[in-house]
Amino acid sequence: MSRAYSDIAFTPAVRAVQTRMGSRSNYEPLDHTDDRRNRLGAAETEFIEGRDGFYQATVSESGWPYVQFRGGPAGFLKVLDEGTIGYADFRGNVQYISVGNLEGNERISIILMDYANRRRLKILGRARLVNERDDSALVARLELAHYRAHVERAVVIDVDGYDWNCPQHITRRFTDAEMQTIVSPLRTEIAKLTAAKQVVRALTMTDESWGNGVLPLRISGIRELTPRVRAYELSATDGSRLPRVQAGAHIDVPVQLPSGAISTRRYSIAAFSEQRQVYEIAVLREDTGRGGSAAVHAGFRIGLTLHCGVPGNDFALLADTRPALLIAGGIGITPIRAMAHQLRAAGRPFELHYAARSTHEAAYLPQLQEELGSHLHLHADASLRRLDVSTVLAQTDGDAVIYVCGPASLIAAVRMAATAAGISNDRVRFERFLADARPGQDKPLSVQLERSGKRIEVAQGQTILEAVEAAGVTAMAGCRNGSCGTCRVKVLGGEPDHRDTALTEDERSLAGLMCICVSRSHSDSLTLDL
Repeated sequence: MSRAYSDIAFTPAVRAVQTRMGSRSNYEPLDHTDDRRNRLGAAETEFIEGRDGFYQATVSESGWPYVQFRGGPAGFLKVLDEGTIGYADFRGNVQYISVGNLEGNERISIILMDYANRRRLKILGRARLVNERDDSALVARLELAHYRAHVERAVVIDVDGYDWNCPQHITRRFTDAEMQTIVSPLRTEIAKLTAAKQVVRALTMTDESWGNGVLPLRISGIRELTPRVRAYELSATDGSRLPRVQAGAHIDVPVQLPSGAISTRRYSIAAFSEQRQVYEIAVLREDTGRGGSAAVHAGFRIGLTLHCGVPGNDFALLADTRPALLIAGGIGITPIRAMAHQLRAAGRPFELHYAARSTHEAAYLPQLQEELGSHLHLHADASLRRLDVSTVLAQTDGDAVIYVCGPASLIAAVRMAATAAGISNDRVRFERFLADARPGQDKPLSVQLERSGKRIEVAQGQTILEAVEAAGVTAMAGCRNGSCGTCRVKVLGGEPDHRDTALTEDERSLAGLMCICVSRSHSDSLTLDL
């Protein structure tokens, strides 16, 4: 007795190739076996009825094979008896290629795949097409009660032979249901850990704790730098080591607004003490701003615990030996000061040009004068006119990299002067704290939040992000000045007025994204995927 599948598949030509390639001896035992494999057993039945699709090959009148994928709910291919399988033929693209082929040639080949477990079953047989008027009971047996698809006929296959194939070269893939099974224990464990964390938080939380970030820091020091700028030292609550940062790093800290709502604000890390394990941020109080800096000055106090985000860095020094030209305006000195310290420690050439309204309002000025000496150039004037950007750029080294942080007007002036001087964009790096101002353009705006089912009104002078948060809807946020892209949201309707520097043109036009921390709308309303 021989294996039915090999009797059919191993034609004289195939056997000749096997002999020539040296594999014939591997299959010789199939010609002498008691396992005919033309009747389906329990393992084959379970496998077949567990599949939600299979590949089917038929042969045309001209001898061409045609391979088609047939899909449906798991179990739509049924084992009718040990020698017969069948399925309800749902209406597809109405080409009827397989149907036409089977009417002319009943031979059929099927491959069923279990990608997750790297198994496949191959079946060779002869198919017949059965219409409902000819055998309504058979068609009814193959129909699926809860699958709303039109059944045109039944396809019944008499099995001539089958073979289990080796798993070699099968790439593992998983269905949604299989993935749910895989990740279910992980989700359970995450839920347990989250619950335990909430219990710990509840036991340790006091009214001296704000935010829900993953890095708890305690305010361990406060000092006045100028009448409007305060420095805050942040230390680990448990005395552990802080994540190490480089110059240009920032950190998102929670802030309690006058309404009582907890929001976040992003501040540059002006200094990091390796010895004391302390971050230092400096905050300029903007009395006419959106309330974040004023809330910091009013609410931050020694001992307050802030659950902050993990520090990030979008404004790091380039890792090369080129000279650096540092330009800071006002509170923009915070990352620039850290850069000057890092450059000096590395022995790299640099100059720092610091523009401020007056020496009285120049944060860190006494320390910078003592630390940097001739590397520091102060430009103190109420209008910043004493800083001649074009002259500064003309006098710097030819390959210097320019780092600028401060008001949007200063950044724009540096970029324009660099372009005029023929300095490539990749040599000008900048970080801004506020979006470009557009007086008179911030008209009130109506926004539909599609997933939340809420319609909110954005007032003049209020950002979309602030209005979303005020409505109790959770939205991702980071810098709040349009430079990081954390708050990007898909626009489902309306015409956004993009004011960020984070998104690419493809992200704006093709992906339909906008940064809701700074951007507004050319249209009277927007619909967002929130």
